[in-house]
Amino acid sequence: MQKLKILVFSFLVILLMGSCSEHYKVLNKGLNADRYKMAVDLYEKGEYKKAIPLFEKIVGPYSGKPQMERIQFMMSNSYYNTEDYALSSYYFSKFIVNYPESSKVQESAYLSAKSYFLATPKYSRDQQDTYKALTAFQSFIDKYPTSDLIPEANQYYEELNTKLEKKYFEIAKQYYHTEKYNAAIVAFDTFNEEYLGSQFKEEALFIRFKSAYELGMQSILSKKEERLGNAKFAYSKFNRSFPESEFMNDANRMLTDIEEELAKIKAQFAKISQGS
Repeated sequence: MQKLKILVFSFLVILLMGSCSEHYKVLNKGLNADRYKMAVDLYEKGEYKKAIPLFEKIVGPYSGKPQMERIQFMMSNSYYNTEDYALSSYYFSKFIVNYPESSKVQESAYLSAKSYFLATPKYSRDQQDTYKALTAFQSFIDKYPTSDLIPEANQYYEELNTKLEKKYFEIAKQYYHTEKYNAAIVAFDTFNEEYLGSQFKEEALFIRFKSAYELGMQSILSKKEERLGNAKFAYSKFNRSFPESEFMNDANRMLTDIEEELAKIKAQFAKISQGS
């Protein structure tokens, strides 16, 4: 039994070596027709990593020929299946431009968008691919509204929007935590206008109020009254939107501080007025 296992293993090793040797030979010294045939065979077997270098070899020689449409799609899909999403999105996009009448255009448009989606980084990093994915999915949704892939495309589109929401919400929070209160107020105002139904709206309105509170409380006397008035307005907006918020106790405490500070300012101005 042990000898049989060794013989089977040895046979498989020989087959594998022969296969690798054949692939190497065709890739480096084979005719383009042989490269094309082997690339297609490997692609259909799902051996995408081995198919890619063969496709790359024949792109030039087959340029302008009928086979090129098939080659470009298979090469794009091979990059997609090997998770090289930067190249798959590029080649799928190129395929759409080169073969707008192809039966594979809709699939290519979807996979190009999904490639951008899969290449997007976490929210804290640069979101260039996120914007590309949003544009690509929107284009797909607009062009193929009856496609079976629309529900999935809409889902990915929403996920991308949520990622951008999270990014800009965290940027605004960072301004608050670094005590750049004016910048935080502007950032939260922009965020609340851009993302009206955001899942972060409650916290965004609360921290927007906190930013106005801190800015007002720390201001010089000549600016304090106006800024604290703006903070009261921010409180009112938060209170109207989320009267049962978990942050309401803190918000009410800060409102009391504002009212007391405004009373002090009023008393100070009254003394100054009497003195004059």
